[in-house]
Amino acid sequence: MMATFRLLALSLLSVSASEAVTPLTTSTRPNVILIMADDFGYECVTANGGQTYQTPNLDRLAADGLRFENCHVQPLCTPTRVQLMTGRYNIRNYLNFGTLPRTETTFGQLLKKAGYATGISGKWQLGHEIDSPQHFGFDKSCLWQQTRRPPRYANADLEFNGIEKDFNNGEYGPELVNNFALEFITEKKEKPFFLYYPMILTHNPFQPTPESPEWDPKTDGEDKQQSPKYFADMTAYMDKMVGRVVAKLNQLGIRDNTLLIFLGDNGTNTGITSRFKGADYKGGKGSTAAHGTHVPLIVSWPEVIKEGRVCADLISSTDFLPTLCAAAEVEVPTTVDGVSFLPQLRGEVGTPREWLYTWYSPRQKADLTIRECAFDQHYKLYRDGRFFDIARDPLEKEPIPLSDMTASVAKASEKLQQVLDQFTKARPAALDEAFRKSTPELKPQGKRKGKSKVKQ
Repeated sequence: MMATFRLLALSLLSVSASEAVTPLTTSTRPNVILIMADDFGYECVTANGGQTYQTPNLDRLAADGLRFENCHVQPLCTPTRVQLMTGRYNIRNYLNFGTLPRTETTFGQLLKKAGYATGISGKWQLGHEIDSPQHFGFDKSCLWQQTRRPPRYANADLEFNGIEKDFNNGEYGPELVNNFALEFITEKKEKPFFLYYPMILTHNPFQPTPESPEWDPKTDGEDKQQSPKYFADMTAYMDKMVGRVVAKLNQLGIRDNTLLIFLGDNGTNTGITSRFKGADYKGGKGSTAAHGTHVPLIVSWPEVIKEGRVCADLISSTDFLPTLCAAAEVEVPTTVDGVSFLPQLRGEVGTPREWLYTWYSPRQKADLTIRECAFDQHYKLYRDGRFFDIARDPLEKEPIPLSDMTASVAKASEKLQQVLDQFTKARPAALDEAFRKSTPELKPQGKRKGKSKVKQ
């Protein structure tokens, strides 16, 4: 494995965390909190038009903040997390599932170098070295699935700054990591801080929460009491955890100058069907169609966003790093693909994206797993030539034949082809060589009784 990462260090064109960043002392720099729910699609938020779940805290943030209608990420957790943290498309740095190459530069490193106190609490799944979170710029960490992959909900096992700690008295994992987040906010309230909070909820196994009638504090393992009916309870509990963060900011008197961002990491689990704008909407996790990539994005920053607004601009998961850096007055590495949407937060036009790009290969088992496409708000073109009118056909069931293209449609196809052409040779050969030499992903561990059977 060490040889793998030496190869990457020598071969990839990455920017180290020490480059081009000057610490700033401006007292008005905002605190930054980035919250990301796990397996939580756009359709699940009531403010977006969802009709199945209760999300009052998210709805309040949307009512007073900025709600984006067209945020698209990767169809699976690790690919999105790598793009989010580095601001770079997966084609440039995605090694394999469950890995963030240690040669990459993250928003944690950039903000830490600029003087921010940094913390991370929640789901890791980006490398199981003991020092991984600290290597990537986080002073303090409370994580699930860092050095191992144990149960995450009832009687969860976590890692605190790389030290494993097991809980056996009915503790609930999502509340434990939320408690850590609140403690971090309280401890760092006197200086600008960055909290990255990749939530454990609402990923399966779908199990009762402490507020479900069926909650059993003696539950041991992830293969018990599973049913999609608990997804609603898990959504409500996730929303409650967001509300606790907001309440803590208010309690400490630091709410106004805290930039709070909430999004999902990919589409909802395929076993979940929700009501959305009067129709059934099936979760599409793993799919490059809209139900696999379209996620909620809600931004609250009372000092800057004075009233509720809605923005239809296209947003990519690569755009968060440059946005956070712009808000924190931190210079962005030149290798970043993302585009800052800070101007939109300020009510300005900014530089809206004309297209989004996706390179997606979830498990890197073979070239056949790669799906590559470019799209705008009307059309989508895949590298293999499939072309869709996604405004009319969002689930991509009917490709448009070349013979049926009008002049305007053909022009749209040519525009997207030019986007794909930009990335024809963007994949570093060193990544594929490193993949062939890399270790397998972290396997589930048993927790006192049996093995976890839940896949990521």
